[in-house]
Amino acid sequence: MSEIKVDNLTGKTSAGDITVTSEGGAATMQLQQGLAKAWVQGTSAAVLSDSHNIASGTDNGTGDYTYAFTSNMQNANYGITTGVLYASLSTFDSAETATGSFNIRCIARFDSLTASDNPNASTIHGDLA
Repeated sequence: MSEIKVDNLTGKTSAGDITVTSEGGAATMQLQQGLAKAWVQGTSAAVLSDSHNIASGTDNGTGDYTYAFTSNMQNANYGITTGVLYASLSTFDSAETATGSFNIRCIARFDSLTASDNPNASTIHGDLA
């Protein structure tokens, strides 16, 4: 088995242009486009349990949390994948996205109107600034 150890990967054409070929060889994608740019696991008070590229969490009230990025996103058009613990009790709503932060709201599943405090986790895909 071969092993490659490196500290940095740099594209040959341009620094950020690293192409990855699919398993079958029929498709390619740029490596940096497929990487999660941030992720967080927060408590029911938006306290960070663990994270990457998340500077802080803010509890805006029952079930309403805002997380600030350490390094901003290029624009507010990024994807958020979010879940809450105790999913049988709650769902979520991604209320706001901005270049420097995003907001989620945990909502009780039985009526879709009642805010509910829950530990939560989110992953962000998009372009960094």
